[in-house]
Amino acid sequence: MTKLFLVRHGETVDNAAQILQGQEQGELNEHGLEQAREVRDKLKGEKIDVFVASDLKRAIDTCRIISEPHGNPEIVTTPLLRERDWGSFTGKYIPDLDWRNNWPDDIESLEHLKSRAQNFLTWLKVTYPDKTVLAVGHGIVNKAIQSVYFKKPMNEIVKMTNAEVRVLIL
Repeated sequence: MTKLFLVRHGETVDNAAQILQGQEQGELNEHGLEQAREVRDKLKGEKIDVFVASDLKRAIDTCRIISEPHGNPEIVTTPLLRERDWGSFTGKYIPDLDWRNNWPDDIESLEHLKSRAQNFLTWLKVTYPDKTVLAVGHGIVNKAIQSVYFKKPMNEIVKMTNAEVRVLIL
């Protein structure tokens, strides 16, 4: 069995400004750096075999901080953990977006997002059997991972706050 510490990256400049980042790199703000350090301190006594992150900067930076007490091991990156591609909504001020109507056609579908989430869980189980893995992703992709894991619709999964940790046993 594989134990997964699923983590959302720390707060970014764009999170604080309510800008939809999507698959942009993102930069942790001071609060986000502190959140990552809090997770690091909380998990420093855990035996973690592998550190995995989305290939976006905000997730890699969060993972790097959390891994410090474990000797700064190599961080495996994967695009499977990238945030949802918000297409032309990317970079927009969230309160101004029309979430009920007028969704652009270039937003990644929920079906594709959940397929990526399933592929991530399968990859994890096959690549790291009987290991403890800490993986840093993003709000919506982490929600999709849990949706697939718990076999529940996305709207029944509570979105993770920045630097929140949830544990899944695969």
